[in-house]
Amino acid sequence: MLRVTSLASANLLAGKQPGEMNMNNTLQDSPAQTIGPSASEPSRRRFLDYLLGTSAVATVGAIVYPIIRFMSPPQVIESTESSVVAAKLNEIPVNSGKIFKFGSKPGIVVRTDSGELKAFSAVCTHLDCIVQYQPETKQIWCACHNGYYNLNGKNVGGPPPRPLEEFKVNTRGDEIVVSKA
Repeated sequence: MLRVTSLASANLLAGKQPGEMNMNNTLQDSPAQTIGPSASEPSRRRFLDYLLGTSAVATVGAIVYPIIRFMSPPQVIESTESSVVAAKLNEIPVNSGKIFKFGSKPGIVVRTDSGELKAFSAVCTHLDCIVQYQPETKQIWCACHNGYYNLNGKNVGGPPPRPLEEFKVNTRGDEIVVSKA
C-alpha cells in the first residue's frame, strides 16, 4: 500500500504546482491519499515477523524438550511376578549357575557342591552390573569392578556395598521355581 503524506506529493496529485498557496496564504493541506491495497490487509512485514517468531519458538522448543526428557528419568514399572520358573533341574549341574529373568531384572540360581539350590538377584549392588557364578572360587563374581559375593549372597570382596537380594527356591517336579523371599 502506498500512502501519500507529504504536502508536495499531495499537491502534485491534486494538479497543483509545488509550493502553490491557497487563499489564506498558507500551504494547502490535503488529506493523505491511499494508493494500492487497503490498510486492513496483512502486510508482508507482519507475515515475515510471524514466520520469524514461530521459527524462534520452534527452535527453542526443539532444544529444550530433549534436555527436559533427558533430565527426568523414565517410569520403571516393577514386575508384579512373585515367582518364576528359573530352569529345569537337569539344566544346572553341581557347582554351576545359571542366569534367568525375574520380571524386568535378571536373577542367578546356583547349585552348590552339596547339590543345594540358591537364588539371588543377578544385579550387583555396586553399579548394577550382571553377576556370574565362578565354579573355581565357588563365589558369585561381578566383572565390572571385581566384586565377590559368597554363596549366601554376602559381599566378601571388592566395592559392592551391600549383599545380593536373596530369593526363595523350590522345586516342582523337574522345574526350579524361584520366588521373592
